Amino acid sequence: MSLIFISFICAILYLVSSAVQATALTGSRTDHNKLVMGTGVAAVVLHTLAVYIVLHPGDGIQLGFFPVSSLIAWLIAGLVLISSLTKPLKNLFVALFPLAAITVVLAALAPQTAAPKPYSPGIISHILSSILAYSVFTIAAVQAILISLQDRQLRQHHTKGIVAALPPLMMMEKLMFEMLWTGEALLTVSLITGMLFLDDIFAQHLVHKTLLSIVAWIVYAIMLWGRQQRGWRGIAAIRWTLGGFSALMLAYFGSKFALELMI
Repeated sequence: MSLIFISFICAILYLVSSAVQATALTGSRTDHNKLVMGTGVAAVVLHTLAVYIVLHPGDGIQLGFFPVSSLIAWLIAGLVLISSLTKPLKNLFVALFPLAAITVVLAALAPQTAAPKPYSPGIISHILSSILAYSVFTIAAVQAILISLQDRQLRQHHTKGIVAALPPLMMMEKLMFEMLWTGEALLTVSLITGMLFLDDIFAQHLVHKTLLSIVAWIVYAIMLWGRQQRGWRGIAAIRWTLGGFSALMLAYFGSKFALELMI
């Protein structure tokens, strides 16, 4: 099967899973759990194949803007899907699966923006920890947005719709902070491996990514400290979470987009 065919079938499955899960947000009591999970699993399996093909066009690994975007989306979709087996995270499918559908198609259709290269094990460990950190922080950011919407609805005494479909607010916050601790640990590994294995982590083409990643690490560290020592939660936690994610998004995608697609 061709990459384009696999990618389009994968995208359709993602969208079906997302659309069916969205019915839960409308207050529908129909149980479509098997359909949601079945199409979600099938989409992630096909996405796995698509990512492998697009990352290995020949000798070395192709880490251009669109392949990396698809790889990150695949990791996010897979992490949320697996976590949803034990935690109430299925409603994240509604926001995350359409993004995965877009990236898998773009990776298949867009021209390559970076030549394939061989990478040492040390560099690969840096790349993997970086991508995993970004993926986990993305899930935490989506969780923060849902918490914000849920909090606003509760303040307005609305108890239907999104409020009824989501777990209790305290549980949502607990899940978000579990992801933030995991993401901070992975980002720490990413920065350490970058310092150990990259020739110059502050080289001209890396300096913006490095500095923004350090800024994000500091933002998350302050917020997690505030959570432990001051009990920060609610709007304050949401703002810090989204602030750190904005820095990471600029670090991972902003610099890559500018270097590959604008220069």
